[in-house]
Amino acid sequence: MKVLLHADVPKLGYFGDIVEVKVGYARNYLIPQGIAVMPTKANIKAIEEERARKVEVRRLQREALVKAADRVAGAEVTIEANANEQGHLYGSITESMIAEALQRAGYEVKSSQVKMAEHFTMLGSFTVPLRFAEDLTTEVKVWVVREGQAVDSEQAPAESTETAE
Repeated sequence: MKVLLHADVPKLGYFGDIVEVKVGYARNYLIPQGIAVMPTKANIKAIEEERARKVEVRRLQREALVKAADRVAGAEVTIEANANEQGHLYGSITESMIAEALQRAGYEVKSSQVKMAEHFTMLGSFTVPLRFAEDLTTEVKVWVVREGQAVDSEQAPAESTETAE
């Protein structure tokens, strides 16, 4: 069944797109929620201007994401954490802590853009992927050091030292 989208739907389409979906999905979810309508000539004409405006907004958002990804690519941050003598952290380093450290270092990163397989529970250096869009990813290096320990210049840049809270 073909429907005209009234909202962006991840992995399906954008506002104004005419997409093919299963009948049940259209009748039970998309149409009752106001996410889609039947693609009549009147409906298509009614959203043409709005679609052009949204396409431009998406283009500008994409440009901003590309700039943010290029700027943060290869960045390094240091997070201080409480750890025992063996290097095991008393807590763990999470996505929000990494995003916060990157934000304090001047980068535009949200915690939802930080993609970790698992939280860090040891001292050390880690490469963390950032996903700004479906096809726009980059990586940053995160140094996890013992709280209160001086960071030597060979281990991590001193100006990017951050504190985990």
